[in-house]
Amino acid sequence: MKPSYSQFTEQWSTLHGDTPVTGIVRAWLLISYRLARVCVTLRITPNVLTTIGVLSAGVTAWVSPNGWCLIFLAISLIADGIDGSVAIYSGRTSASGAVWDGLADRISEALWALAFYRLGVPLGWVLALASLAAFQEYARARLASLGVSEVGIVTPGERPIRASFLAVAIVSSQINFAKEWPTPIAIILTVVQLVSFVLVLRFAFTSLKKV
Repeated sequence: MKPSYSQFTEQWSTLHGDTPVTGIVRAWLLISYRLARVCVTLRITPNVLTTIGVLSAGVTAWVSPNGWCLIFLAISLIADGIDGSVAIYSGRTSASGAVWDGLADRISEALWALAFYRLGVPLGWVLALASLAAFQEYARARLASLGVSEVGIVTPGERPIRASFLAVAIVSSQINFAKEWPTPIAIILTVVQLVSFVLVLRFAFTSLKKV
């Protein structure tokens, strides 16, 4: 028997360190729940969605700087956002799925960084923003391995924000007067990622004192 929305959100909260389902989280989970129902009806598995997310990120990098890559960027982000919801709704959560999901996220991030590079952003800035994003997620993963179950602070540099910066850079590259904007956009994202990493580190040190 498939879970109701309240059962779905309760399980999601449990899997995410008892995170409260309120505000924008509740709004997103309502959308995610409905999309998960459609995917399960179509027999699309969580791992298939995760793989679609990675492949779409690859196409994003390959097609960049063509404006068509915006479509694949959106598919990549949506597939990544609902694979976990499909796993919960279908009762197919697993350790192997979680590992593949985490690995897929890092691969997609690297491909998004490659898309920035293909937009003309200098390699140094591309490596900086990609590294800071990876450090932030690695710090969270280490916290979980050390027994900190809370999701922690929501930073200004979460994955949807990173994707949004890339989307803006792609759009600007298609406009004559804004063709040089991708590099400043990447620099701003690097600063945002640095701030986010510092916030996660501060949360990490505070949390570890309680363990």
